[in-house]
Amino acid sequence: MIRPGLTFLLWFAIAAFVVLNDLVGDTWIAATLSVRTVEWYKVLVPAPYVVMMAIIHARRTRGPNWFEAALLAALLWPTSTVLVDFLYARVTYDEDPASFLDRFAFWWGAPYLLLVLLLFAAPLLAGKVFARRR
Repeated sequence: MIRPGLTFLLWFAIAAFVVLNDLVGDTWIAATLSVRTVEWYKVLVPAPYVVMMAIIHARRTRGPNWFEAALLAALLWPTSTVLVDFLYARVTYDEDPASFLDRFAFWWGAPYLLLVLLLFAAPLLAGKVFARRR
């Protein structure tokens, strides 16, 4: 069953966690670690939380329309989380769009793309796993 309210609520929890994690990384952790290490922190800390939210979503949306529900989450979560993260950086640090897009520069070791890919893949993979268990 497709539950847009649940998908939105779980996305809101993910977005809040990502923004709070960025705030901690930018204020407390950035003072002691290198920029690249802080960027890895910003990706690795929310990763288990994203997987947990994807599992919750998959368990609540099992059934014949599991793929549509998982696809809704897979399209909503990464795009809107990137938007919220950009707005956080823009409002808090007056960061311009070009410097925010540097987070996607995986060729110099920026891991932010991994978080975006995880936000896309986790609902689909969890949905597939829980659809098989039925």
